[in-house]
Amino acid sequence: MSGVSFPCVMADYKESRFVSRPEALDPARYYELTPERRKLQEERTAIRAGLKRQYQLQLNDPRRKGLVQDPAVDRWMFSRNYNILPNARLSASVWLRTIVYVGGPLLLMYTLISKDRALKQKEYREGKNDNPLSFFL
Repeated sequence: MSGVSFPCVMADYKESRFVSRPEALDPARYYELTPERRKLQEERTAIRAGLKRQYQLQLNDPRRKGLVQDPAVDRWMFSRNYNILPNARLSASVWLRTIVYVGGPLLLMYTLISKDRALKQKEYREGKNDNPLSFFL
């Protein structure tokens, strides 16, 4: 357990007989790690800490004369502004969902209203309904 921090949420989690344990709170992911996985985690943590320290040193340098570029923010801004097409392209599944979720209810409402109207017209012709302009009867 050297150098690896564990979430404190796991200690507060109470088992329920109605809900299974979330995968993120599985004790096997934290306590029964193989030495290889533990070493990889520690290496990743060390890399992240080194990058964070380097960024903090650049950011807090009193002789700095310009902006400090944060690569994570740059990647996020690029994907937000310029990489829209892969996430918002029109594909066959998008068209199919649009037809089903928009056209389906419209077609259903049209069918119900037209059948109800045809039934009312038939009743008016046969004389079963006397008041065709009454909305409340």
